[in-house]
Amino acid sequence: MRHHGAGLLRLTRNQGLVDALITEPTSADLSPADMAMVKYAVKLTIRPQSIREEDIRELHKHNFSDRAILEINLIVSYMNFVNRIAQGLGVELESAIYAFRR
Repeated sequence: MRHHGAGLLRLTRNQGLVDALITEPTSADLSPADMAMVKYAVKLTIRPQSIREEDIRELHKHNFSDRAILEINLIVSYMNFVNRIAQGLGVELESAIYAFRR
């Protein structure tokens, strides 16, 4: 959802990164470890039923611990849950968020 991009922009002040993560996450200029995390998050969001052991192994290859992988999973899952509630209820962005949109 747009307000997550606004929050990321507020933290990073990097519009290019925010745009890339919104439009094509795998094109973002990220470290290999961050890209592995993004790919996992995208897969968990779009095709959660397709997560396999090799997805977890890929995160381990980038030195993510089991605890870090659990935290990534929990955060992505929670954000998906909250987004679906907001979208399902037609929740609008707060006016303060618009200042961080392009």
